[in-house]
Amino acid sequence: MRNALLLPILAAALTLAPAAALAHHEGEEHDAHEVPDKLGHVDLTITCKPEVRATFERGVALLHSFAYGPAEQAFADAAAHDPACGMAQWGRAMSYFHVIWGPSTADEFAAGRAAAQQALKIGGATARERDYITAINAFYSGDLPHAARVAAFSDSMTGLAARYPDDHEAQIFHALAILGVAYNSPPDKSYARQKQAAEILNRELAADPEHPGIAHYMIHAFDYPELAQLALPAARAYAKIAPSAPHALHMPSHIFTRLGMWQESIQSNLASAAAASAWAAKSKPGTTPFDALHAMDYLEYAYLQTGQDAKAREVADQVAKAANSDPIFAAGYALAAVPARYALERRAWKDAAALKVAPENFPWNQYAYAEAIFHFARAVGGARSGDLATARDGLARLTAIQATLQGQKGFDWATQVEVQRRAAAAWIAHAEDKDDEALTGMRSAAELEESTDKHPVTPGSVLPAREMLGDLLLETGKPKDAFGAYEQSLRSAPARFNSYQGAALAAERAGMKPEARSYHDKLVALCGGTVPARTEDTKKAAR
Repeated sequence: MRNALLLPILAAALTLAPAAALAHHEGEEHDAHEVPDKLGHVDLTITCKPEVRATFERGVALLHSFAYGPAEQAFADAAAHDPACGMAQWGRAMSYFHVIWGPSTADEFAAGRAAAQQALKIGGATARERDYITAINAFYSGDLPHAARVAAFSDSMTGLAARYPDDHEAQIFHALAILGVAYNSPPDKSYARQKQAAEILNRELAADPEHPGIAHYMIHAFDYPELAQLALPAARAYAKIAPSAPHALHMPSHIFTRLGMWQESIQSNLASAAAASAWAAKSKPGTTPFDALHAMDYLEYAYLQTGQDAKAREVADQVAKAANSDPIFAAGYALAAVPARYALERRAWKDAAALKVAPENFPWNQYAYAEAIFHFARAVGGARSGDLATARDGLARLTAIQATLQGQKGFDWATQVEVQRRAAAAWIAHAEDKDDEALTGMRSAAELEESTDKHPVTPGSVLPAREMLGDLLLETGKPKDAFGAYEQSLRSAPARFNSYQGAALAAERAGMKPEARSYHDKLVALCGGTVPARTEDTKKAAR
């Protein structure tokens, strides 16, 4: 794929997309049931009764923005008005299949399988409809691990897309299926599947620049430091294409985060959290929806990088009060990551050590890799505050969780938790005056983290291992090496407060005055002129 060709075409999409729609930045609330025209344009022709076509296509548009609950309701409404519409059952089955998020819950999978089987029983009126139904049944059939199911769906979509080259939805769902396989396979730093998906989307873009899935999946395809710049036009377009969908308001922040564009990320996630909460107030009053929590994780990350600690505290308090959140991974990750980020990024080590797994009614046993974040924070906080008993307990729990994840198919959570385990062990070794062991362990954590990729749900590591290596080198009297570690970390995690602060201090201690001044100025600019005094070192860096 010639990536250079993507930018002008994506820029055209930005120009052609509906101009309405950044009203959400003004605080506009969006109703999942009132403005289907603000979900973007889709065109999946079906042979069901004409009166259900609009409802069906609304469901498809919602699918492309991962609004799975409202999508399922739309397809259920279509099925109620036309029980002989097999494609309505196809849509319900698709609504329970979260292609790139990870496995559905047991209840979701059971509901999706029942809908897929019902679609097969009803059948499709055309060969193309039957092929769509066959494809979703490829995911739900048999007794297979999740990754194998995703691969089976992708194989079926490959055939469908080849048979119907003029079916835009077939091509776009095919691209999504390829991304699903990429996220459920071992890391590939060539990003071959992601580029393959982007090439398909790029071809479809010229025909339908207002399609929500094209911009959305282009962002996912390029959600990597090496590729993120290519998706910036898609990021700017998506919120305009589908401003009624909370996920469409949030997704641009994936690219903004990769590029260190914190103010844009803040605006994106404020809008997304507000829209998600408005939807929930109508459909699930008294609950905190997962997409609001997901947006708050990204919001917390951005506030902390820009030194807006009071606003970061407000977000952390909101998350701590979350009520009856959806029992899915995106919610669990945010519930763990937000309090951990708030403590660790501010170097409030005692606060980090005191974190408890919460809320207690969340099914953490299903998402041990999210629970691991609490224990990572406790281990690092304990080691760095002198509470070695807590630190060792956190490390032991990380070790136990990592062992349970070994050999699991799908996204490589075992490696993600192993990075945390090695980093925590390194800080404990440092607290025990075993600095050679600590540095060896932290280098191995950094190298392991750089050999893999983040999960598509997450904004990034709770603390980058290479940045922690810089901290450790600085604390062990190796400022020049620390400076190099911070600069290397910034290549994959740009514009981070702690990396700018650390680089400024390391350069100062190494006698590198121009570099110290440069990073000092970057830190001040990052924080809008006022750097919060989080630690004594922060105070020094701000002067």
